[in-house]
Formats: sequence, structure tokens, C-alpha cells
Amino acid sequence: MEENQKILIVDDEKDLCEILQFNLESEGFSIDVAHSGEEALKKPIEKFNLILLDVMMGGISGFKTANIIRKERNLQVPIIFLTAKSEENDVLTGFNVGADDYISKPFSIKEVVARIKAILKRGAKQSGENTNIVYNDLTVNQKQKEIFVEGQHINLTRKEFEILLLLMKNIDQYISRDEILKRIWDDDVIVTERNVDVNIARLRKKVGKYGANIKGKSGYGYCFKNNNIK
Repeated sequence: MEENQKILIVDDEKDLCEILQFNLESEGFSIDVAHSGEEALKKPIEKFNLILLDVMMGGISGFKTANIIRKERNLQVPIIFLTAKSEENDVLTGFNVGADDYISKPFSIKEVVARIKAILKRGAKQSGENTNIVYNDLTVNQKQKEIFVEGQHINLTRKEFEILLLLMKNIDQYISRDEILKRIWDDDVIVTERNVDVNIARLRKKVGKYGANIKGKSGYGYCFKNNNIK
């Protein structure tokens, strides 16, 4: 089930909208419907996780609607075009105005559901990678690959950053040295568990008071402990 995932269907074929709405709600999605581009643009577009958008509609086209969403409103909500037009130029136009996918009519509902889930899954992963991880006044910026302690930027090597990120994503869980090696170092690089210990030692010094949160278990590995430091 896909609770909390809101989808806007924009199509002037009311029967098709009803079919899509029924099937997508059966998958657990929350559905809203608009029967024109004009009607869609009156809705809070930023609140939707994805838009199914017909190309050929009365009034403004799906391409024009997408262009307004992307260029004028600067919104990056995923868009899948639904259209009977399958010529190469139309597909290219769709992607040029910001489409994430393009499905030609007639289509199977299973195909639409699969495409939607794939795009939402990809979007969730990218969103997660752009999110800061915050513990009190320790901030890890995943997108910029930087950390800050009490607002001060701390210089870490790439390996130190990746180790800290791994530990903070798994707070209070010990991760073995072997697992850290597998996740952080390339397969073609010869390293030993001692490399993990050396990087941990440097990391503890660099993060100041939060070095005390990085705990080691003899003969096993390390974790970032939630000590509720104020």
C-alpha cells in the first residue's frame, strides 16, 4: 500500500479518470482528478507526489500545463504523460517540457501502476539523499557531503564522512568492521580492519564532543550512540 502518496489525474476523458482513480485507490494512493489543464492549475500542485497528465485536452494542452508547472511555478513534482500520440516528436516534446515518463494509450492499468511506483521509489531515494541528518547540533548534509558541529563546518576526508553517515543512519546499531569495509571501500582496494580503526580515531577527534557518541565494541565494530547530549 502507498499511503500518503497523492496523485493528480488530469484528463478530459471522464470514464478513463474513473477507471484510473478506482485502480490507483485500490493500490492505496490518494487520488484527485481534474478534467482540464486549467482546472489542474487551480489545485495545490505542490501537494501532489505525482501527476498523470493527458496531452490532448480542450483548452490548454498537457504540454502547456506541464510547462507552466515547471517553468512558471518552478515545481518538480513528477509528471507522467498519458496520450494517444506516440510519434517520436511528441515523446521528445514531452520530455523537453519536463516529463518523467510517457505512456501511450491504450495502456494496461498494471503498466501505469508499475510506472508510478518506479518513479515514486526513485524520487524517495533521491529525496532521502538530499536530506540532512541532524543529531542535536551535529548536522550531516548528505547532498553537499559536509558536516557541521554547532554551526561550524568540520573538514572530513571522504572516508571519514561516509563512515559517520553510515553510523548516523543506523544510530544505536553496531556495525561490524567487515561491514564498514564492504560499504565504504571499493572492492579492488586492499584494506584491513585497521583502516576502519584509524579513520574512526580521526573522526572522533574532529567531531569534538560527539566523538563520545562513537562507541566501539571490542572484536566487532562501531556505532553512533544516542546519548542525548544537549
